[in-house]
Amino acid sequence: MEYAADINAVREAARRIAPFIHRTPVMTSEAVNHIAGRELFFKCENFQKVGAFKMRGASNAVMKLPDEVAKRGVVTHSSGNFAQALALAAKLRGIEAHIVMPRTAPSVKRLAVEGYGATIYQCEPTLVAREATAAEVIEKTGGTLLHPYNHPDIIAGQGTCALELLEEVPDLDAIIAPIGGGGLMSGICIAARAIDPNITLIAAEPAGADDAYRSFQTGELIPQTGPNTIADGLLTSLGDLTWPIVRDYLRCIITVEDDRIIEAMRLIWQRMKIIIEPSAAVPVAAVMSDGFASMSNLKRVGIVLSGGNVDLDRLPW
Repeated sequence: MEYAADINAVREAARRIAPFIHRTPVMTSEAVNHIAGRELFFKCENFQKVGAFKMRGASNAVMKLPDEVAKRGVVTHSSGNFAQALALAAKLRGIEAHIVMPRTAPSVKRLAVEGYGATIYQCEPTLVAREATAAEVIEKTGGTLLHPYNHPDIIAGQGTCALELLEEVPDLDAIIAPIGGGGLMSGICIAARAIDPNITLIAAEPAGADDAYRSFQTGELIPQTGPNTIADGLLTSLGDLTWPIVRDYLRCIITVEDDRIIEAMRLIWQRMKIIIEPSAAVPVAAVMSDGFASMSNLKRVGIVLSGGNVDLDRLPW
């Protein structure tokens, strides 16, 4: 089956975005290894530009646009990290970015998007309103819509984090990452499996937003409805481009409750002295779970810490 991206697209993305992103570090912690009972290697996308992996896909999609298309600008709808990433990528290319954001988006995120020079269009906090407003903006500006995750160039860009991780730690038994819309996880699947056909790929998801888990169990794409979790970066449904990849490549999806996510987030802050957001703590919580304990053969595990954008005035402890 042909997927939205392949290893060649990921490698091309890595070359394309190298001048515009950070090559993030891989960190370890003996204390956390002891608690987990295995060696863990943390790919720290919390140190990426805009504080999240989203800069990889946004940069790839923006820099790949032909000049005649790029000059009309780019459009997306996002309330979080992708809004900031697209705004910065557009600024680096010298083009306009038009970002549709729900009126309920945190002011700190709106200010960050404005700080990168993007134009914000507020809408009601529903998917219908976001898509309708984006359509109006496209009609008005002629800009190109770049979906936050369900786009071939976004998927390929996100997969570059797995390239870097496996270059630095080539003998991993498994990689685990959070899953929401699936852009990150599907990119990792494409890249990692091409490099090592035997590597185990696992996704982690909040129990309060478990559409990917339910889709994986039934083999049919189930949309997200009424998510309720502290992991606000993982509220979206899988897309028709990301779903086939995660369906075919993942060994399993592990769900974790919010209290475990908070414990994992605090553990990384305390023991590793780095700030991660709740969504990034989801795979950490999964590795500490009973469901992962049974996978005793997975001795060396890569964990993608997807971002570090935390509202410091609203910590969960």
